[in-house]
Amino acid sequence: MKFFTGLHQPSDAKHFEASFVSVNRLRDRKSPMPAGDWIMDSGAFTEISSHGTYRHGVADYAAEIRRWGSNGSGNLLAAVAQDWMCEPWIVAKTGLSVAEHQRLTVERYVALLREGTGGVYVLPVLQGYAPADYVTHLRAYGDLLAPGAWVGVGSICKRNGDPRAIAAVLLAIKGERPDLRLHGFGLKTTALADPLVRSLLETADSMAWSFNARRNGRNANDWREAVRWASAITTRPVQFVLDLA
Repeated sequence: MKFFTGLHQPSDAKHFEASFVSVNRLRDRKSPMPAGDWIMDSGAFTEISSHGTYRHGVADYAAEIRRWGSNGSGNLLAAVAQDWMCEPWIVAKTGLSVAEHQRLTVERYVALLREGTGGVYVLPVLQGYAPADYVTHLRAYGDLLAPGAWVGVGSICKRNGDPRAIAAVLLAIKGERPDLRLHGFGLKTTALADPLVRSLLETADSMAWSFNARRNGRNANDWREAVRWASAITTRPVQFVLDLA
């Protein structure tokens, strides 16, 4: 499993071999961002949880992807599609159903492909809440997901305390499409230390380092905290629960 460290500040990406940076942190930046491999996040959690919708249209997001994919800012491996999360409290906030959030997620993905991203891979996102929801969403994508496609799995970050729940979602997806290479969004130590969860993921990202630093009275914006946390994730045996206090 390749791990991408989630960052508050784009300027910190130069300290990491693989990082995860929100487009919301990049919109006002004029200069290139020194980086290694990285993924651009669509800012979905902030947009939907805070505003109930996306403030920036597909064309605007596509333009940002093209800009950051061509200005020498590291190796932009993928840009996450503008998905709609399906946690119960998010669905309650928008007043829509899980099925409607899934439909909007596919529609945004297709629209982004049509806009063009300058060759940057668009990471499609599977959404749902119950494991069966994700299978339904997979079928809705149909042939849009090519064999061996790299695909994000959304709405699992709030279930970090129960790796079995996350594994159930991942197993349901793999049961339908074992060829897919899965990315886990926003996973924390308990989930990332679970051998089954890790075995089912190709890639994952997390900003749990920031929460860990704040919880322990340290600087939650210090990239060195992220280095320490990410090193523990990538080097310690998965059978141990990580304790970074």
